[in-house]
Amino acid sequence: MLTYCFTQGHWQFLSTVILYILVTFQSFNYCLCAHRQKSPMEKHSVVPDVINRAPSQKLKVTFGPKAVDNGNTLTPTQVKNQPSVEWNAEPSSFYTLCMTDPDAPSRKDPKFREWHHWLVVNIPGNEISKGETLSEFISSAPPKGSGLHRYVLLVYKQGEKLSCDEPRLKNNSGSNRGKFSISKFAKKYNLGDPLFGNFYQAEWDDYVPKVYEKLKN
Repeated sequence: MLTYCFTQGHWQFLSTVILYILVTFQSFNYCLCAHRQKSPMEKHSVVPDVINRAPSQKLKVTFGPKAVDNGNTLTPTQVKNQPSVEWNAEPSSFYTLCMTDPDAPSRKDPKFREWHHWLVVNIPGNEISKGETLSEFISSAPPKGSGLHRYVLLVYKQGEKLSCDEPRLKNNSGSNRGKFSISKFAKKYNLGDPLFGNFYQAEWDDYVPKVYEKLKN
């Protein structure tokens, strides 16, 4: 009888300890989740407006002396030329690069989401000039009064060289640029999630009419 009482008490004690550990562990996990800092792409709703998951690595993007830095504000004048884009690439692999605007014609009314500005596939390593350009680069040209637009640059690693059936788009026309989805494009070609990414914001300045004039030609 004494042994039985001791054993029963022992199990009651162990049960209490186990319950305490479980409650503590759950509380710890809750705190971690509650205090996990959002990534810049989550803060600016690039996730989920453009992609479902933020890239784990930052893409190096520079327009001359101006660097793109996780949502910093630049002007259309500052970003008028094709940027330099670099990432930690495997020389033997192929990559896809995209620059897209989810805020066309405005963030409040994105009925043309996404308007893509640049799309290059089959890039060996990070030698963009040796890739296959599907859509030539067009600089940022947010309409007057439309507020800040997010311009998102993403790089995907390809499993193999792609054979794409998309039309080849020149930089003197805005045709077939709108209502694009980089996520759907990635799904179509089994690219998975982007490995590298970065973005900036811009709103109208007096360089924008020059872009529109070029697109009329």
